[in-house]
Amino acid sequence: MSDSAPWRPTASIHALRVRAAVLTQIRAFFAERAVLEVETPALLQHIAPESHIEPVACAAPSSGWLRSSPEACHKRLLAAGYGPLYEIARVFRAGESGARHNPEFTLLEWYRPGWSLDQLMQESVTLTAQILQCPADSASRFTYQRAFLKSGCPDPLNASTEEMRAVCAARRLPLPDETDREWLLDYLQTEIMEPWLAQQGGLILITHFPPQRAAMAKIDPGPPATALRFELYVDGVELANGYQELTDAAEQRARLEAANQTRITQKLAPLPIDENFLAALEAGMPECAGVALGLDRLLMRKLHAERIDQTLAFPYDRT
Repeated sequence: MSDSAPWRPTASIHALRVRAAVLTQIRAFFAERAVLEVETPALLQHIAPESHIEPVACAAPSSGWLRSSPEACHKRLLAAGYGPLYEIARVFRAGESGARHNPEFTLLEWYRPGWSLDQLMQESVTLTAQILQCPADSASRFTYQRAFLKSGCPDPLNASTEEMRAVCAARRLPLPDETDREWLLDYLQTEIMEPWLAQQGGLILITHFPPQRAAMAKIDPGPPATALRFELYVDGVELANGYQELTDAAEQRARLEAANQTRITQKLAPLPIDENFLAALEAGMPECAGVALGLDRLLMRKLHAERIDQTLAFPYDRT
């Protein structure tokens, strides 16, 4: 009997036992800290538009979308005064498939009312280090700008698109004819900065992103202005993305509408704005920090796995 038979699971029994043990460890971690575990809907009537994430739509146009993140529901709970909370959430993103991607995956997302971004970064490192059994005090920290420069990329805050394209050409990285600044920043991060982070190894926090990459994070006016956002890498693999959360409903609406305009430019359909989410912000979401951590990627690092399907009982192509 071959392990490649399509009916068989792709994860070993050892991998599934490790997954179960990590889930238990996560629940114990947050129980010790009195953080409430919640379950929020996977099927949504509205979904926050993002230019680089395509949600999975249900078959009938009026049936809604499978969530790409539990973020909006979590913030509605925060606005209702439910306090610190977390969810181990199954989420869905169309077209994401590869060694580190599956269209359905697991996010560990949590929010800390009253916390600063620094406090949440430390907690993210503590949890990750406990699961990977490595010292938490070994984590390094770089600003986004410094990581770009040290890896040989141009200054991400000041370089022109022509300078970024020139670096790609010098590295013989293929480019489409039309690219905008945000696409180039993503491309340079993936093709040059992340391999450099892998060479450094271990846990690395990247902070102080350009304001254009704030998503749902607050912006520090500086100078220079930067987004209050961090990413946590382990051995060059991005595991977590955290924000000092935006609480201004008008600014949030403007960013969602801008994301829809970008989708239209990309010839993608705009998505309906989640008015319940914006109403929660208007009602008064507390100051807080929040983070989403890719649980399957964390398991890949713990298991020393090369592919995400080694951590999943059945990836999409075997469902």
